[in-house]
Amino acid sequence: MTGIADTRHRFPAVSTLRAGAAMAVAETDLDLKTGLTRDLARRWRERRLSLRSPLDPRVPDRPGRPDKPVLVPPKDTDKRSLHTPAGRIAMLHALAHIELNAVDLALDIVARFADQPVPLSFFEGWMMVADEEAKHFGLVRDRLRSLGADYGDLPAHDGLWQAAHQTRSDLTARLAVVPLILEARGLDVTPSLQAKMRETGDTESADVLKVIYDDEKGHVAVGAKWFRFLCAREGKDPALTFQKLVRENFRGALKPPFNDVARAAAGLTPSFYRSLTATSHA
Repeated sequence: MTGIADTRHRFPAVSTLRAGAAMAVAETDLDLKTGLTRDLARRWRERRLSLRSPLDPRVPDRPGRPDKPVLVPPKDTDKRSLHTPAGRIAMLHALAHIELNAVDLALDIVARFADQPVPLSFFEGWMMVADEEAKHFGLVRDRLRSLGADYGDLPAHDGLWQAAHQTRSDLTARLAVVPLILEARGLDVTPSLQAKMRETGDTESADVLKVIYDDEKGHVAVGAKWFRFLCAREGKDPALTFQKLVRENFRGALKPPFNDVARAAAGLTPSFYRSLTATSHA
């Protein structure tokens, strides 16, 4: 992967977190996107950036992407057995696509909502998430390359970014849909994927999944913390507010099984999601 030093040379200097995050979302070169993301996270931790400026660029409506992968409806993506090399590559490719979108989703929360009246620690949490998602994308892409493949070789779907676009003007709705539905789903499915990879003898991929799973617990916790913060500030019940926002903003159904233990440890108790199980939403 292109190093952080290269990213600094190829990007104009930024003095605000919002400008850097918007620039990283727009970037089409994925090595530069992830390199800039990790550099921004480091500079923000070191207090070398201000939060925003009137001169910041506009946050793009869609993230920058290379020509491949081709984006298709979710039903048109391949489903293959993990007991074949092609199946494991397909799963890792889908995971790389999820992690790349997660990078842009975390950056978009920072840039799009930088003018919201929230503590600076809100942005610290989401830049930690963006940094770790960039790390995850690099780990999965490296594993794909070790198997003779690369990100972009297979089609992928666009559902994750559609959820972000739906909630672009409402921070509470964004937190409900992205970390508390999409990221929480990773807590449900990753342990079984990890076990299946070990069953096939692919311990290297299983080890990557373990890193992702351990970090994702913290990402859901960041989402739950700030969702509860916003609800408390407005005097709203968090579970009932979550259910209302999901019905209004999420297309699909919440499907078991749920990893109730990991979800609860992150602050997402069953009272939030059990009543939404297998319910379709417009």
